[in-house]
Amino acid sequence: MTVTSGGPGRGGQQPGRRPHGWGGGPAHRLYSVVVFVLLASLDNVAIGLVPPLYGPISDAFGVSGRLLGLVTAVSFLVSAVAAVGWAYVGDRTDRKPLLMVGTLLWAAGTGGSALAGGYLTFFTGQLVAAVGLGAVGSVGFSVVTDLISPTRRGLVMSFWGLSQGIGTLAGTLLGGLLGATDWRRPFLILTGVGLVATVAYLFTYDIRRGQSEPELADRLDAGAEYDYRISRADLPRILARRTNRWLILQGLTAQAAFGSLVWLPVLFAERAEAQGYSSSTAVVVGSVFATLFQLGGVLSIVGGLVGDALQRRTPRGRALVAAVGILAALPFYLVLFFVPVTIDVPDGASGGAVVGAVLSSVFTEPSVGLSLLTAIVALALTSANSPNWFALIADVNPPEHRGTVYSLGNLVNGVGRAAGNGLVGVAFQGLRAAFPPPLNFAVGLAAFQLFFIPTGVMYWLASRTSPADIENVHDLLHTRADRL
Repeated sequence: MTVTSGGPGRGGQQPGRRPHGWGGGPAHRLYSVVVFVLLASLDNVAIGLVPPLYGPISDAFGVSGRLLGLVTAVSFLVSAVAAVGWAYVGDRTDRKPLLMVGTLLWAAGTGGSALAGGYLTFFTGQLVAAVGLGAVGSVGFSVVTDLISPTRRGLVMSFWGLSQGIGTLAGTLLGGLLGATDWRRPFLILTGVGLVATVAYLFTYDIRRGQSEPELADRLDAGAEYDYRISRADLPRILARRTNRWLILQGLTAQAAFGSLVWLPVLFAERAEAQGYSSSTAVVVGSVFATLFQLGGVLSIVGGLVGDALQRRTPRGRALVAAVGILAALPFYLVLFFVPVTIDVPDGASGGAVVGAVLSSVFTEPSVGLSLLTAIVALALTSANSPNWFALIADVNPPEHRGTVYSLGNLVNGVGRAAGNGLVGVAFQGLRAAFPPPLNFAVGLAAFQLFFIPTGVMYWLASRTSPADIENVHDLLHTRADRL
């Protein structure tokens, strides 16, 4: 039985249509979740790949590092804009083909970047990859939320966010280690991974829209179809939800701060060069330190669990956890950038030898140990933002709106991240007259973390509006269930 009465955004699926595809049992569904979560990290691998290689790529093409920073900033923005289109189509149609096409596009763009003979060709390849990457996060988010019960959204979305954080770390490490002597190599490897990802998508379960909602569960199990789809008339309703406005706008300031952090490998590379290391060794050192110092992101799982627990006590819970985490992290970031770090690695050694030397310095060099502890606390606190932001989008929106709302938030995130990534580079240059390298990098990064203050305030405001918006979604789904 299908919906027999009209409603906002309904359409796009034939009545009585059941999802196709082999399997559908627990193992197949688990495989599907793992594929979507792990492969969502690949967009961040691609994002994290370029910054550690600014030096080698700029030397190869004879351009300044700022022009490479422009590539990253514009890629952030293009990916975010493309995601809105991908998500809107995904909220209306079958989502699996979109994910496969998007994955093929970013693989093609990444491969083109590896083969580029000049700056403009490289720039074009990165833009093609960015268009494809827009599909992975926005459409994948919509799919995953349809497999997660509301009581577990914080936990599961922490894995979603964690996979993206691990992707950034993997990109940073892949670029620094494999690209130190040949910057094209990591791009070629990532292209191969993209092709494998496309094959993996072929075997995922066709997830039914709305199947995780308790209000709809009995009717869907009985054979009904939730065939409401987004339409252009729904867009004003989406923006009229007050919590959506705060969740979308907070990304502008949050990502200005987060976007500046892609320069963290450069800060530590500059510190290494200031201590007399060669450029190639400094690139590896910067990548390893930046990767090591971002391990606190693993604790986003704790943020998701705390958000789930507090949400069961009060509908303000998730937003309050995010607000406290963002604001409490600020002083730890400020300490991280200014704690002196003594680097003791063999200059000119292999990547493995440098990695081993950096890891041992955590225990032998107090400054490194203190920096690592500070970074873990800072990242753990800010990581509470990610799973609770994802879960809140699902909580305050019906299933057919979630991909689009996510993509709108991601668009604003992209603008903020592009601004943070691009403007902090200008700030470094402006600060150079008063603060010689690497101090100019430390001062610039510290200044950009102040953007976390308005971010925390907006999450607090979201905590005030989310209870009513969550209740409205519950009422809407109950009404629609009665019509199935």
